[in-house]
Amino acid sequence: MKVIDRHESSVRGYCRSFPVVFDRAEGCHLHDVDGRRYLDFFAGAGALNYGHNPSELRERLVAYLGRGGVSHSLDLATRAKEELLETLHELILAPRGFEYRVQFPGPTGTNAVEAALKLARKVTGRERVVFFTNAFHGMTLGSLAVTGNRAKRAAAGVALSQTTPVPFDGYGQETHSLDLLETMLADTSSGLDKPAAIILETVQAEGGVNVAGDDWLRNVADIAARHDVLLIVDDIQVGCGRTGPFFSFEPCGVTPDLVCLSKSLSGYGLPFSLVLIRPELDQWAPGEHNGTFRGHNLAFVTATAALERYWSDSELEDAVAAKSRRVRSRLEEIAAGSEGLVSEVRGRGLIQGLVFDPPELAAEASRAAFERGLIIETAGPSDEVLKLLPPLTIPEPELERGLELIAEAVQVACTERAPAELASV
Repeated sequence: MKVIDRHESSVRGYCRSFPVVFDRAEGCHLHDVDGRRYLDFFAGAGALNYGHNPSELRERLVAYLGRGGVSHSLDLATRAKEELLETLHELILAPRGFEYRVQFPGPTGTNAVEAALKLARKVTGRERVVFFTNAFHGMTLGSLAVTGNRAKRAAAGVALSQTTPVPFDGYGQETHSLDLLETMLADTSSGLDKPAAIILETVQAEGGVNVAGDDWLRNVADIAARHDVLLIVDDIQVGCGRTGPFFSFEPCGVTPDLVCLSKSLSGYGLPFSLVLIRPELDQWAPGEHNGTFRGHNLAFVTATAALERYWSDSELEDAVAAKSRRVRSRLEEIAAGSEGLVSEVRGRGLIQGLVFDPPELAAEASRAAFERGLIIETAGPSDEVLKLLPPLTIPEPELERGLELIAEAVQVACTERAPAELASV
């Protein structure tokens, strides 16, 4: 860590929470340079849904490199791109009745969000975009403008304009936020300019594992359609099976106009993103939106392998559903034994969280977990949520082991808090 401390920018974050030097990884485990093994319930912030170095993807990638396959291509046609597009259509889009066109905007999630916002504004001729409280969509300026976190927005250093926040499902116990939105859209004197788009996450991962209900999501889609506003779903962290289905919005029956994917899309932790676009909205002129690394062929190769390995049948989705039920049951037991210091269990699929009150206990629990060999992060406006993101492929014994380590860590955090509170009485 001395080299990191000496040379890397002070903006670094996760290595402060988990201050060891990691050397190799396999499945649901990371190993540091001293040989200690850690169980990973962080999974690259959702970029490693299939775990570290899945063997079938690694073999496909090594074979591609070994034969001298194209690595960088901008948006030239390559065999790797053709195979990905064909596989994505056959295994994911066609079975769900989706007819999206595919845009490769650049390698990261925020590239996908920026492209979607830009296209929505181009197609509609409008500028404003509606987003939701506690949203997180990325760190570039357009994505920050539709992100709720005050500190992240302030770091932009410039005004973030032409966006309007409205309450997310359940925000402040608000149950009629969509009624307000529709009233404002319909009222020409409300002060809300007609937006180009509404952007949302079905589960606000960084915002605190806030889950939107199916009825709420359907209502958002209905409002957008009635007012000729495009619906953008950011499925970057909770897509690719994180909540069970490939797309997190599948259970509610909504078909977004634009979908942003990244993180686990490559299946191997390689940077990769795309935007799914309703065909009639694909109004880009050639080269109107581009980027040097939009032809990331190594990610095309591993993404194709991931789709073939994990999405040719329902095995993974069924496994996530079963593991999700076990996680929820165990977290509820942990919350019940916390003497009220864990106020809520949130989440869907294999993104779930424990909400702490006071909020700083979440970080204390994360530290205690790390000391015991478990990597798990916090989320939410005050980092009050201990957020579970294990690989979807985690074996059940390792899942159970991780849950037990969480129980121990929560007990440590709560026990350490109790004497301090008693002393202050």
